[in-house]
Amino acid sequence: MEDRVQYVYALLGLLASFYFIYWKADPLRHIPAIGPSAPILSYLGAYKYYHNAQEVLLEGYNKYKVFRVSMLDRWVVVVSGADMNEELRKVPDTHVSFVEAVDDFTYMKYTVAPDVIEHPLHIPVVRGQLTRNLGLIFPDVVDEMEVAFPEVMPMPTQDDEWAAFPVRDTMAAIVSRISNRVFVGLPLCRDPKFLDTLVEYALSVAKARDILSVVPGLLKGIAGNLLPWSKRAIRHATAYVEPMIQERLQNMQNVGDDDAKKPYDYLTWLIEETQKAKQDPSLVIQLILLSNFAAIHTSSNSITHSLFNLAAHTEYMQPLREEVEAVIQEHGWTKNAIDKMWKLDSFMRESQRLGGIAGISVMRKVVQDITLSDGTYLPRGTMIVAASLGTHTDEKYYKNAEAFEPFRFSEMRMEGDAVRKQYVNTSKEFIPFGHGKHACPGRFFAVNELKAMMAYIVLHYDVKLEEGVSRPENVWVWHDVAPADTKVLFRKRQSKVE
Repeated sequence: MEDRVQYVYALLGLLASFYFIYWKADPLRHIPAIGPSAPILSYLGAYKYYHNAQEVLLEGYNKYKVFRVSMLDRWVVVVSGADMNEELRKVPDTHVSFVEAVDDFTYMKYTVAPDVIEHPLHIPVVRGQLTRNLGLIFPDVVDEMEVAFPEVMPMPTQDDEWAAFPVRDTMAAIVSRISNRVFVGLPLCRDPKFLDTLVEYALSVAKARDILSVVPGLLKGIAGNLLPWSKRAIRHATAYVEPMIQERLQNMQNVGDDDAKKPYDYLTWLIEETQKAKQDPSLVIQLILLSNFAAIHTSSNSITHSLFNLAAHTEYMQPLREEVEAVIQEHGWTKNAIDKMWKLDSFMRESQRLGGIAGISVMRKVVQDITLSDGTYLPRGTMIVAASLGTHTDEKYYKNAEAFEPFRFSEMRMEGDAVRKQYVNTSKEFIPFGHGKHACPGRFFAVNELKAMMAYIVLHYDVKLEEGVSRPENVWVWHDVAPADTKVLFRKRQSKVE
Protein backbone atom coordinates (compact mmCIF):
# COMPACT_ATOMS: atom_id res chain seq x y z
CA MET A 1 0.00 0.00 0.00
CA GLU A 2 2.82 2.38 0.92
CA ASP A 3 4.50 1.58 -2.42
CA ARG A 4 1.34 2.61 -4.27
CA VAL A 5 1.14 5.89 -2.39
CA GLN A 6 4.79 6.56 -3.17
CA TYR A 7 4.18 5.83 -6.86
CA VAL A 8 1.23 8.25 -6.88
CA TYR A 9 3.30 10.98 -5.22
CA ALA A 10 6.17 10.34 -7.63
CA LEU A 11 3.80 10.59 -10.62
CA LEU A 12 2.26 13.79 -9.30
CA GLY A 13 5.73 15.20 -8.72
CA LEU A 14 6.76 14.29 -12.25
CA LEU A 15 3.64 15.90 -13.73
CA ALA A 16 4.21 19.01 -11.65
CA SER A 17 7.79 19.18 -12.92
CA PHE A 18 6.69 18.87 -16.53
CA TYR A 19 4.02 21.50 -15.90
CA PHE A 20 6.57 23.90 -14.41
CA ILE A 21 9.13 23.27 -17.18
CA TYR A 22 6.49 23.79 -19.89
CA TRP A 23 5.39 27.03 -18.26
CA LYS A 24 8.94 28.33 -17.85
CA ALA A 25 9.78 27.41 -21.46
CA ASP A 26 6.89 29.43 -22.90
CA PRO A 27 8.62 32.10 -25.05
CA LEU A 28 5.74 34.54 -24.47
CA ARG A 29 5.71 34.15 -20.69
CA HIS A 30 7.41 37.52 -20.20
CA ILE A 31 4.46 39.34 -21.86
CA PRO A 32 1.70 40.30 -19.40
CA ALA A 33 -1.51 38.32 -19.91
CA ILE A 34 -5.07 39.42 -19.33
CA GLY A 35 -6.49 36.52 -17.37
CA PRO A 36 -4.80 33.32 -16.14
CA SER A 37 -1.64 32.48 -18.08
CA ALA A 38 -0.42 29.19 -16.61
CA PRO A 39 -0.89 26.01 -18.70
CA ILE A 40 -4.43 24.61 -18.50
CA LEU A 41 -5.56 27.62 -16.45
CA SER A 42 -5.13 29.75 -19.55
CA TYR A 43 -8.27 28.08 -20.91
CA LEU A 44 -10.18 30.10 -18.31
CA GLY A 45 -8.69 33.20 -19.92
CA ALA A 46 -9.78 31.93 -23.33
CA TYR A 47 -13.32 31.43 -22.02
CA LYS A 48 -13.33 35.00 -20.74
CA TYR A 49 -11.96 36.34 -24.02
CA TYR A 50 -14.59 34.44 -26.02
CA HIS A 51 -17.43 35.94 -24.00
CA ASN A 52 -16.00 39.32 -22.94
CA ALA A 53 -13.39 40.31 -25.51
CA GLN A 54 -14.38 43.97 -25.37
CA GLU A 55 -13.61 44.20 -21.65
CA VAL A 56 -10.44 42.09 -21.98
CA LEU A 57 -9.02 44.20 -24.81
CA LEU A 58 -9.77 47.48 -23.06
CA GLU A 59 -8.24 46.24 -19.80
CA GLY A 60 -5.05 45.25 -21.61
CA TYR A 61 -4.97 48.49 -23.61
CA ASN A 62 -5.31 50.65 -20.51
CA LYS A 63 -2.65 48.74 -18.55
CA TYR A 64 0.06 47.75 -21.00
CA LYS A 65 1.88 48.80 -24.15
CA VAL A 66 2.05 45.13 -25.19
CA PHE A 67 -0.08 42.35 -23.71
CA ARG A 68 -1.49 38.98 -24.68
CA VAL A 69 -4.88 37.29 -24.65
CA SER A 70 -5.64 33.60 -24.74
CA MET A 71 -7.54 31.69 -27.40
CA LEU A 72 -8.05 27.94 -27.24
CA ASP A 73 -5.14 27.09 -29.51
CA ARG A 74 -2.79 30.08 -29.23
CA TRP A 75 -1.81 33.26 -27.50
CA VAL A 76 -2.46 36.50 -29.38
CA VAL A 77 -0.10 39.38 -28.66
CA VAL A 78 -1.74 42.81 -28.79
CA VAL A 79 -0.02 46.20 -29.12
CA SER A 80 -1.60 49.35 -27.69
CA GLY A 81 -1.75 52.85 -29.09
CA ALA A 82 -1.14 54.70 -32.32
CA ASP A 83 2.65 54.60 -32.14
CA MET A 84 2.68 50.84 -31.71
CA ASN A 85 0.14 50.52 -34.54
CA GLU A 86 2.56 52.41 -36.74
CA GLU A 87 5.49 50.29 -35.61
CA LEU A 88 3.59 47.11 -36.43
CA ARG A 89 2.72 48.49 -39.86
CA LYS A 90 6.39 49.10 -40.59
CA VAL A 91 7.67 45.61 -39.72
CA PRO A 92 8.86 44.23 -43.10
CA ASP A 93 7.19 41.30 -44.82
CA THR A 94 10.41 39.34 -44.44
CA HIS A 95 9.65 39.15 -40.71
CA VAL A 96 5.85 39.12 -40.51
CA SER A 97 3.07 37.84 -42.78
CA PHE A 98 -0.36 39.37 -43.18
CA VAL A 99 -1.61 36.48 -45.34
CA GLU A 100 -0.61 33.82 -42.81
CA ALA A 101 -2.25 35.81 -40.03
CA VAL A 102 -5.55 36.04 -41.91
CA ASP A 103 -5.43 32.34 -42.68
CA ASP A 104 -4.72 31.44 -39.05
CA PHE A 105 -7.64 33.55 -37.85
CA THR A 106 -10.18 32.55 -40.51
CA TYR A 107 -9.06 29.01 -41.54
CA MET A 108 -9.71 30.02 -45.15
CA LYS A 109 -9.14 26.58 -46.68
CA TYR A 110 -12.23 25.33 -44.83
CA THR A 111 -14.35 28.45 -44.38
CA VAL A 112 -13.86 30.38 -47.63
CA ALA A 113 -12.39 28.24 -50.43
CA PRO A 114 -9.48 25.78 -50.69
CA ASP A 115 -7.21 27.65 -53.11
CA VAL A 116 -7.60 31.38 -52.45
CA ILE A 117 -4.79 31.67 -49.90
CA GLU A 118 -2.29 30.08 -52.29
CA HIS A 119 -3.55 32.11 -55.25
CA PRO A 120 -5.01 35.46 -54.06
CA LEU A 121 -5.36 36.77 -57.60
CA HIS A 122 -8.28 39.00 -56.66
CA ILE A 123 -5.90 41.39 -54.86
CA PRO A 124 -4.12 42.77 -57.96
CA VAL A 125 -7.49 43.03 -59.71
CA VAL A 126 -9.07 44.94 -56.83
CA ARG A 127 -6.07 47.22 -56.43
CA GLY A 128 -5.77 47.69 -60.18
CA GLN A 129 -8.71 47.59 -62.56
CA LEU A 130 -11.52 47.78 -60.00
CA THR A 131 -10.14 50.77 -58.09
CA ARG A 132 -8.95 52.61 -61.22
CA ASN A 133 -12.38 52.31 -62.83
CA LEU A 134 -14.61 53.30 -59.93
CA GLY A 135 -15.89 56.32 -61.84
CA LEU A 136 -16.76 54.28 -64.92
CA ILE A 137 -18.62 51.54 -63.03
CA PHE A 138 -20.43 53.96 -60.70
CA PRO A 139 -23.47 54.39 -63.02
CA ASP A 140 -24.06 50.63 -62.74
CA VAL A 141 -23.90 50.91 -58.95
CA VAL A 142 -26.52 53.68 -59.00
CA ASP A 143 -28.75 51.87 -61.48
CA GLU A 144 -28.75 48.67 -59.42
CA MET A 145 -29.29 50.58 -56.19
CA GLU A 146 -32.38 52.32 -57.58
CA VAL A 147 -33.87 48.95 -58.55
CA ALA A 148 -32.76 46.99 -55.49
CA PHE A 149 -34.07 49.21 -52.69
CA PRO A 150 -37.75 49.24 -53.77
CA GLU A 151 -37.67 45.50 -54.45
CA VAL A 152 -35.92 44.46 -51.24
CA MET A 153 -37.69 47.05 -49.05
CA PRO A 154 -41.28 47.38 -50.33
CA MET A 155 -43.06 50.24 -48.58
CA PRO A 156 -46.70 50.27 -47.39
CA THR A 157 -49.24 51.77 -49.78
CA GLN A 158 -49.92 54.56 -47.29
CA ASP A 159 -46.98 56.95 -47.50
CA ASP A 160 -47.03 57.78 -43.80
CA GLU A 161 -46.96 54.15 -42.63
CA TRP A 162 -43.80 52.65 -41.15
CA ALA A 163 -42.38 49.26 -42.09
CA ALA A 164 -39.93 47.32 -39.91
CA PHE A 165 -36.95 45.64 -41.54
CA PRO A 166 -34.17 43.53 -39.99
CA VAL A 167 -31.41 45.89 -41.04
CA ARG A 168 -28.41 43.58 -41.23
CA ASP A 169 -30.13 40.97 -43.40
CA THR A 170 -31.84 43.62 -45.53
CA MET A 171 -28.60 45.48 -46.17
CA ALA A 172 -26.84 42.18 -46.97
CA ALA A 173 -29.44 41.51 -49.68
CA ILE A 174 -29.01 44.97 -51.20
CA VAL A 175 -25.21 44.92 -50.97
CA SER A 176 -25.15 41.56 -52.75
CA ARG A 177 -27.27 42.99 -55.58
CA ILE A 178 -25.14 46.10 -56.06
CA SER A 179 -21.79 44.37 -55.65
CA ASN A 180 -22.65 41.64 -58.12
CA ARG A 181 -23.80 44.17 -60.68
CA VAL A 182 -20.08 45.01 -60.78
CA PHE A 183 -18.79 41.47 -60.16
CA VAL A 184 -20.84 39.45 -62.67
CA GLY A 185 -23.23 41.94 -64.26
CA LEU A 186 -26.81 41.61 -65.49
CA PRO A 187 -28.90 39.49 -65.39
CA LEU A 188 -27.14 37.19 -62.89
CA CYS A 189 -26.83 39.92 -60.26
CA ARG A 190 -30.64 39.83 -59.92
CA ASP A 191 -31.10 36.06 -59.88
CA PRO A 192 -32.74 35.26 -56.50
CA LYS A 193 -31.26 31.77 -56.17
CA PHE A 194 -27.76 32.96 -57.03
CA LEU A 195 -28.05 35.81 -54.52
CA ASP A 196 -29.39 33.48 -51.83
CA THR A 197 -26.32 31.29 -52.35
CA LEU A 198 -24.00 34.28 -51.91
CA VAL A 199 -25.68 35.70 -48.80
CA GLU A 200 -25.92 32.29 -47.15
CA TYR A 201 -22.27 31.69 -47.99
CA ALA A 202 -21.16 35.05 -46.56
CA LEU A 203 -22.95 34.35 -43.30
CA SER A 204 -21.63 30.79 -43.18
CA VAL A 205 -17.98 31.89 -43.32
CA ALA A 206 -18.32 33.60 -39.96
CA LYS A 207 -20.28 30.65 -38.58
CA ALA A 208 -17.66 28.14 -39.74
CA ARG A 209 -14.85 30.30 -38.39
CA ASP A 210 -16.53 30.49 -34.98
CA ILE A 211 -16.91 26.71 -34.92
CA LEU A 212 -13.25 26.09 -35.80
CA SER A 213 -12.11 28.68 -33.25
CA VAL A 214 -13.26 26.37 -30.43
CA VAL A 215 -11.90 23.15 -31.97
CA PRO A 216 -8.48 22.04 -30.61
CA GLY A 217 -5.62 22.59 -33.05
CA LEU A 218 -4.97 18.93 -33.89
CA LEU A 219 -8.63 18.42 -34.82
CA LYS A 220 -9.16 21.52 -36.95
CA GLY A 221 -8.33 19.75 -40.21
CA ILE A 222 -10.82 16.96 -39.50
CA ALA A 223 -13.54 19.37 -38.37
CA GLY A 224 -12.83 21.75 -41.24
CA ASN A 225 -13.26 19.05 -43.85
CA LEU A 226 -16.64 18.18 -42.36
CA LEU A 227 -18.00 21.72 -42.67
CA PRO A 228 -20.45 21.79 -45.62
CA TRP A 229 -21.01 25.46 -46.43
CA SER A 230 -17.98 26.38 -48.53
CA LYS A 231 -18.20 23.21 -50.64
CA ARG A 232 -21.90 23.70 -51.18
CA ALA A 233 -21.47 27.35 -52.18
CA ILE A 234 -18.73 26.48 -54.69
CA ARG A 235 -20.91 23.76 -56.17
CA HIS A 236 -23.95 26.03 -56.50
CA ALA A 237 -21.99 29.04 -57.77
CA THR A 238 -20.26 26.88 -60.37
CA ALA A 239 -23.59 26.10 -61.99
CA TYR A 240 -24.18 29.82 -62.54
CA VAL A 241 -20.72 31.23 -63.19
CA GLU A 242 -18.88 28.50 -65.08
CA PRO A 243 -20.94 28.93 -68.30
CA MET A 244 -20.18 32.66 -68.16
CA ILE A 245 -16.46 31.96 -67.73
CA GLN A 246 -16.42 29.64 -70.73
CA GLU A 247 -18.31 32.19 -72.81
CA ARG A 248 -15.87 34.94 -71.81
CA LEU A 249 -12.86 32.75 -72.60
CA GLN A 250 -14.26 32.02 -76.05
CA ASN A 251 -14.96 35.71 -76.59
CA MET A 252 -11.40 36.59 -75.55
CA GLN A 253 -10.05 34.21 -78.17
CA ASN A 254 -12.24 35.81 -80.81
CA VAL A 255 -11.50 39.48 -80.06
CA GLY A 256 -7.87 39.15 -78.94
CA ASP A 257 -6.53 42.34 -77.35
CA ASP A 258 -9.47 44.53 -78.35
CA ASP A 259 -10.68 45.60 -74.89
CA ALA A 260 -13.59 47.54 -76.37
CA LYS A 261 -15.25 44.25 -77.34
CA LYS A 262 -14.91 42.63 -73.91
CA PRO A 263 -17.43 42.91 -71.05
CA TYR A 264 -16.15 45.58 -68.70
CA ASP A 265 -16.51 44.00 -65.27
CA TYR A 266 -14.77 42.24 -62.41
CA LEU A 267 -15.42 38.77 -63.83
CA THR A 268 -13.52 39.58 -67.01
CA TRP A 269 -10.62 41.05 -65.05
CA LEU A 270 -10.41 37.95 -62.82
CA ILE A 271 -10.42 35.65 -65.85
CA GLU A 272 -7.61 37.66 -67.41
CA GLU A 273 -5.61 37.52 -64.18
CA THR A 274 -5.99 33.74 -63.85
CA GLN A 275 -4.97 33.35 -67.49
CA LYS A 276 -1.90 35.48 -66.88
CA ALA A 277 -0.99 33.38 -63.83
CA LYS A 278 -1.66 30.14 -65.76
CA GLN A 279 -4.26 28.98 -63.23
CA ASP A 280 -7.34 26.89 -63.91
CA PRO A 281 -10.43 29.02 -64.68
CA SER A 282 -12.29 27.26 -61.85
CA LEU A 283 -10.25 29.43 -59.47
CA VAL A 284 -12.32 32.39 -60.69
CA ILE A 285 -15.41 30.93 -58.98
CA GLN A 286 -13.59 30.70 -55.65
CA LEU A 287 -12.38 34.30 -56.05
CA ILE A 288 -15.90 35.50 -56.85
CA LEU A 289 -17.12 33.83 -53.65
CA LEU A 290 -14.29 35.31 -51.60
CA SER A 291 -15.03 38.77 -53.00
CA ASN A 292 -18.70 38.34 -52.14
CA PHE A 293 -17.87 37.32 -48.59
CA ALA A 294 -15.73 40.44 -48.16
CA ALA A 295 -18.36 42.68 -49.75
CA ILE A 296 -21.48 41.27 -48.11
CA HIS A 297 -20.10 40.56 -44.64
CA THR A 298 -18.12 43.73 -44.06
CA SER A 299 -20.26 46.18 -46.03
CA SER A 300 -23.60 45.04 -44.65
CA ASN A 301 -22.25 45.25 -41.11
CA SER A 302 -20.76 48.69 -41.74
CA ILE A 303 -23.92 50.24 -43.16
CA THR A 304 -25.98 48.62 -40.39
CA HIS A 305 -23.83 50.41 -37.80
CA SER A 306 -24.48 53.67 -39.66
CA LEU A 307 -28.23 53.07 -39.88
CA PHE A 308 -28.48 52.23 -36.20
CA ASN A 309 -26.75 55.53 -35.44
CA LEU A 310 -29.02 57.46 -37.79
CA ALA A 311 -32.15 55.84 -36.37
CA ALA A 312 -30.96 56.58 -32.82
CA HIS A 313 -30.02 60.19 -33.69
CA THR A 314 -32.67 61.35 -36.12
CA GLU A 315 -31.67 65.00 -35.57
CA TYR A 316 -28.80 64.42 -38.01
CA MET A 317 -31.08 63.43 -40.89
CA GLN A 318 -31.78 67.02 -41.96
CA PRO A 319 -28.15 68.24 -42.27
CA LEU A 320 -27.27 65.06 -44.16
CA ARG A 321 -30.22 65.57 -46.53
CA GLU A 322 -29.27 69.16 -47.17
CA GLU A 323 -25.75 68.16 -48.13
CA VAL A 324 -26.75 65.19 -50.30
CA GLU A 325 -29.42 67.14 -52.19
CA ALA A 326 -27.16 70.12 -52.80
CA VAL A 327 -24.29 67.99 -54.07
CA ILE A 328 -26.45 65.83 -56.35
CA GLN A 329 -28.22 68.90 -57.73
CA GLU A 330 -24.83 70.27 -58.79
CA HIS A 331 -22.98 67.08 -59.79
CA GLY A 332 -25.65 64.42 -60.35
CA TRP A 333 -25.32 60.79 -59.21
CA THR A 334 -21.59 60.49 -59.90
CA LYS A 335 -18.53 59.32 -58.02
CA ASN A 336 -17.40 62.94 -57.94
CA ALA A 337 -20.62 63.82 -56.11
CA ILE A 338 -20.08 61.05 -53.56
CA ASP A 339 -16.56 62.37 -52.92
CA LYS A 340 -17.98 65.81 -52.07
CA MET A 341 -20.40 64.56 -49.38
CA TRP A 342 -18.14 65.39 -46.44
CA LYS A 343 -20.77 65.21 -43.71
CA LEU A 344 -22.05 61.85 -44.94
CA ASP A 345 -18.46 60.62 -45.18
CA SER A 346 -17.80 61.77 -41.60
CA PHE A 347 -21.00 60.16 -40.32
CA MET A 348 -19.97 56.79 -41.72
CA ARG A 349 -16.34 57.08 -40.64
CA GLU A 350 -17.48 57.88 -37.11
CA SER A 351 -19.85 54.90 -37.18
CA GLN A 352 -16.94 52.72 -38.27
CA ARG A 353 -14.71 54.13 -35.53
CA LEU A 354 -17.12 53.01 -32.82
CA GLY A 355 -18.47 49.95 -34.64
CA GLY A 356 -16.38 48.21 -37.25
CA ILE A 357 -16.10 44.45 -37.67
CA ALA A 358 -13.43 43.64 -35.08
CA GLY A 359 -11.79 44.90 -31.90
CA ILE A 360 -8.37 44.16 -33.40
CA SER A 361 -6.65 45.08 -36.65
CA VAL A 362 -3.26 45.14 -38.48
CA MET A 363 -2.95 41.36 -38.07
CA ARG A 364 0.47 39.81 -38.61
CA LYS A 365 2.09 36.42 -38.00
CA VAL A 366 5.76 36.48 -37.08
CA VAL A 367 7.77 34.43 -39.60
CA GLN A 368 11.20 35.53 -38.36
CA ASP A 369 11.96 36.45 -34.73
CA ILE A 370 11.52 40.16 -33.99
CA THR A 371 12.00 42.49 -31.03
CA LEU A 372 9.68 45.49 -30.64
CA SER A 373 10.90 48.95 -29.69
CA ASP A 374 9.95 48.43 -26.03
CA GLY A 375 12.15 45.31 -25.87
CA THR A 376 9.35 42.74 -26.27
CA TYR A 377 10.73 39.63 -27.97
CA LEU A 378 8.39 37.77 -30.32
CA PRO A 379 9.49 34.38 -31.67
CA ARG A 380 8.52 32.91 -35.01
CA GLY A 381 4.91 31.73 -35.06
CA THR A 382 3.58 34.49 -32.78
CA MET A 383 0.31 36.12 -33.77
CA ILE A 384 0.42 39.89 -33.23
CA VAL A 385 -2.36 42.44 -33.74
CA ALA A 386 -3.21 46.06 -32.92
CA ALA A 387 -5.98 47.01 -30.50
CA SER A 388 -8.35 48.95 -32.75
CA LEU A 389 -11.08 49.27 -30.11
CA GLY A 390 -8.67 50.81 -27.60
CA THR A 391 -7.13 53.12 -30.19
CA HIS A 392 -10.50 54.34 -31.45
CA THR A 393 -11.76 55.17 -27.94
CA ASP A 394 -8.54 56.73 -26.63
CA GLU A 395 -8.85 60.36 -25.46
CA LYS A 396 -5.29 61.03 -26.67
CA TYR A 397 -6.50 60.72 -30.26
CA TYR A 398 -10.19 61.59 -30.09
CA LYS A 399 -11.73 64.23 -27.86
CA ASN A 400 -14.82 62.87 -26.10
CA ALA A 401 -13.75 59.57 -27.63
CA GLU A 402 -16.59 57.31 -26.50
CA ALA A 403 -19.31 59.65 -27.80
CA PHE A 404 -20.82 59.40 -31.26
CA GLU A 405 -20.08 62.76 -32.88
CA PRO A 406 -21.12 62.31 -36.51
CA PHE A 407 -19.48 65.41 -37.98
CA ARG A 408 -16.22 65.06 -36.06
CA PHE A 409 -14.21 64.31 -39.20
CA SER A 410 -15.91 66.74 -41.58
CA GLU A 411 -15.05 69.54 -39.14
CA MET A 412 -11.43 68.35 -39.12
CA ARG A 413 -11.42 68.38 -42.92
CA MET A 414 -12.68 71.97 -42.94
CA GLU A 415 -9.78 72.88 -40.65
CA GLY A 416 -7.29 71.72 -43.27
CA ASP A 417 -7.00 67.94 -42.84
CA ALA A 418 -9.13 67.08 -45.85
CA VAL A 419 -7.31 64.03 -47.15
CA ARG A 420 -6.35 62.12 -43.99
CA LYS A 421 -9.83 62.32 -42.47
CA GLN A 422 -11.72 60.77 -45.38
CA TYR A 423 -13.63 57.58 -44.57
CA VAL A 424 -11.52 55.52 -46.95
CA ASN A 425 -8.14 56.57 -45.53
CA THR A 426 -6.29 54.80 -42.74
CA SER A 427 -3.89 56.27 -40.20
CA LYS A 428 -2.19 55.06 -37.07
CA GLU A 429 -5.20 56.39 -35.10
CA PHE A 430 -7.85 54.95 -37.47
CA ILE A 431 -7.38 51.29 -38.36
CA PRO A 432 -10.73 49.57 -39.08
CA PHE A 433 -9.47 48.80 -42.60
CA GLY A 434 -6.02 47.84 -41.32
CA HIS A 435 -3.08 50.13 -42.02
CA GLY A 436 -0.25 50.33 -44.49
CA LYS A 437 0.24 48.37 -47.69
CA HIS A 438 -1.86 45.46 -46.40
CA ALA A 439 -4.88 47.65 -45.62
CA CYS A 440 -8.10 46.34 -47.18
CA PRO A 441 -7.65 46.78 -50.94
CA GLY A 442 -11.40 46.76 -51.56
CA ARG A 443 -12.16 49.67 -49.26
CA PHE A 444 -12.26 52.20 -52.13
CA PHE A 445 -15.02 50.27 -53.90
CA ALA A 446 -16.80 49.48 -50.63
CA VAL A 447 -16.80 53.06 -49.35
CA ASN A 448 -18.20 54.42 -52.62
CA GLU A 449 -20.90 51.75 -52.60
CA LEU A 450 -21.80 52.33 -48.95
CA LYS A 451 -21.90 56.10 -49.25
CA ALA A 452 -24.12 55.84 -52.32
CA MET A 453 -26.48 53.52 -50.43
CA MET A 454 -26.57 55.82 -47.42
CA ALA A 455 -27.19 58.86 -49.60
CA TYR A 456 -30.08 57.03 -51.28
CA ILE A 457 -31.59 56.15 -47.89
CA VAL A 458 -31.24 59.73 -46.64
CA LEU A 459 -33.01 61.06 -49.75
CA HIS A 460 -35.85 58.52 -49.92
CA TYR A 461 -36.68 57.35 -46.38
CA ASP A 462 -37.35 58.45 -42.85
CA VAL A 463 -35.86 56.09 -40.27
CA LYS A 464 -36.28 55.52 -36.55
CA LEU A 465 -35.94 52.83 -33.91
CA GLU A 466 -38.98 51.02 -32.61
CA GLU A 467 -40.69 52.62 -29.61
CA GLY A 468 -38.69 52.27 -26.40
CA VAL A 469 -35.63 50.82 -28.17
CA SER A 470 -32.24 52.48 -27.86
CA ARG A 471 -29.25 52.06 -30.13
CA PRO A 472 -28.57 48.28 -29.99
CA GLU A 473 -25.31 47.13 -28.42
CA ASN A 474 -22.84 45.41 -30.71
CA VAL A 475 -22.44 41.63 -30.48
CA TRP A 476 -18.95 40.24 -29.75
CA VAL A 477 -17.65 36.71 -30.33
CA TRP A 478 -13.95 36.58 -29.52
CA HIS A 479 -12.67 39.85 -31.03
CA ASP A 480 -15.19 39.86 -33.90
CA VAL A 481 -17.89 42.54 -33.79
CA ALA A 482 -21.30 42.51 -35.47
CA PRO A 483 -24.32 44.81 -35.17
CA ALA A 484 -27.26 43.29 -33.36
CA ASP A 485 -29.99 41.57 -35.35
CA THR A 486 -32.46 44.39 -34.67
CA LYS A 487 -35.22 45.90 -36.79
CA VAL A 488 -35.37 49.55 -37.80
CA LEU A 489 -38.50 51.36 -38.94
CA PHE A 490 -38.56 52.90 -42.44
CA ARG A 491 -41.18 54.93 -44.26
CA LYS A 492 -41.27 56.97 -47.44
CA ARG A 493 -39.71 60.36 -46.86
CA GLN A 494 -42.29 62.86 -45.66
CA SER A 495 -40.61 66.20 -46.15
CA LYS A 496 -38.36 68.01 -48.60
CA VAL A 497 -35.37 70.10 -47.63
CA GLU A 498 -36.53 73.69 -47.19
